[in-house]
Amino acid sequence: MLKRTMQPVIEKISKGFPVILLTGMRQVGKSTLFEMLKEPNRKYVSLDNFDDRKLAQTNPALFIQKYEPPLIIDEVQYAPQLLTYIKIYVDSHKKDGDFWLTGSQKYELMKGIQESLAGRIAILDMLGLSYKEIIKKPFESKPFLPSMDMMKSNPKPLKLMDIYKIIWEGSYPRLIVHDNESRDNFYKSYLQSYIERDVRNDLDIRGNELKFNDFIRAIAIRTSTLLNYRDISKEIGIDQRTAKVWISVLQRAGIIKLLEPYYRNPTNSIIKTPKIYFLDTGLCSYLAKMNSPEILEAGYMDGRILETYAFCEILKSYWHNGKEPNIYFYRDKEKREIDFIIEEGGVIYPVEIKKTANPSLSDCKNFSSLNRLKFKTGTGIVICLRDNPLPLADNVLALPIWDI
Repeated sequence: MLKRTMQPVIEKISKGFPVILLTGMRQVGKSTLFEMLKEPNRKYVSLDNFDDRKLAQTNPALFIQKYEPPLIIDEVQYAPQLLTYIKIYVDSHKKDGDFWLTGSQKYELMKGIQESLAGRIAILDMLGLSYKEIIKKPFESKPFLPSMDMMKSNPKPLKLMDIYKIIWEGSYPRLIVHDNESRDNFYKSYLQSYIERDVRNDLDIRGNELKFNDFIRAIAIRTSTLLNYRDISKEIGIDQRTAKVWISVLQRAGIIKLLEPYYRNPTNSIIKTPKIYFLDTGLCSYLAKMNSPEILEAGYMDGRILETYAFCEILKSYWHNGKEPNIYFYRDKEKREIDFIIEEGGVIYPVEIKKTANPSLSDCKNFSSLNRLKFKTGTGIVICLRDNPLPLADNVLALPIWDI
C-alpha cells in the first residue's frame, strides 16, 4: 500500500474541523487513504451499500444513531439528506474529526454543504497517484511554483518510453499496486460502472448510452485543446445544449477539468474560451484507443498527452498538499500561447510544456507576451524531457517533467 502526500494534511485538518470531505473521481484511493489513517474506534460505512443508503436517505437521524461517530461515510453524495443531521450532531458535540466523508460527485454536494456545514467542514480534492507517490517519495511533493532554486534538484532521469508508459498506464492505485491487473479490463469495467452507476443517477441518458460513450471518447482525443461545443456536438450528433450538460457531468465526476484563460483586464485580444483536460492520462489514452505506450508516443496525441500529464502533476502537487492552485493558460488573438500561468502573491509564473530533450530560448518565446499585462512576472519554466535542470536565461529554467 503506497503512502500518499495527503496523509499529514488530513491528520492536521482533522484536529481543526469536525468534518472533512475528500472528493475525487472513483478509484483514486479516497476510502483507502481514510482506512489507512483511521483510529481503531472509527467506524466505516459505504453508501454504495443499498441498505445503508436507503437508511441514510429515509431516516438520517437513525443512521447517525446506528453509526455513531467517529465515522467514515463513503460516497456521501448518495444521501445529501445526511448533511443537515451531521450539522446537528457536530453543533451539539463540538468535537473535531468526528466525520470523514468521501464523495465522487463534489458539485452535487456543494449546495448542501454551503447550506448546512459552512464553517464546519474542510474540503479536499484528490487525484490518482502522483509520480512522487509512485516512486515512494510522497512527502517530497510540494506545491509546484517555478523558481531558479529548482536548478539544485537532481532527479533520477527517465527514458522517453518510460515516461510514456507511466502516462499510458495512468494513475489509478489499483493498476499500479497490482501488477497482474489488466489495464484494458480495468478501464473497460471503470467506464461501464461509471456510466451505469454515476451517469444514470446524474441525468437520464436512457437510449443515449452509446452516444454518451462516444462523447467521452470525443473529449478524450481533445484533451489540452480549446473547448468547442459546436464541433463536439456535430461529431456526436447531439445539440450544443446536451453537449454542455454532458461536459458538466464529466466535471462533477472529476473526469475532466476546464482550465480558464488568464486575463485580469479583459480585452478583445485575449481568448476567453477554456481548455479541456482529462484528469487521468491512462483513462484518456484508453478512450483515445492508444493501445500501447509506443503508439501513444508516436501518435497525434503525443504532445497533448504530455501536456495533460504535466497539468495533472501540477494539480496533484497542490491538491494533495491541501491547497488550491491559481492556474490558467494564456492565448491571444495572434495565437501566442503559454501552456500554463500560475499566479501567486501578485506574481505570475509562465510554464511551457515541450516534448524535447534539447530545449532552447525559442521554446519560451511567448513568455514576453506577458509584458503587455503589466504584472510582475516570476521565473519561467520549460517542462521538458531533459535529464537535469538547465538555465535557459536569467529567469527561465528547463525542468525535467518527472521533477514536477
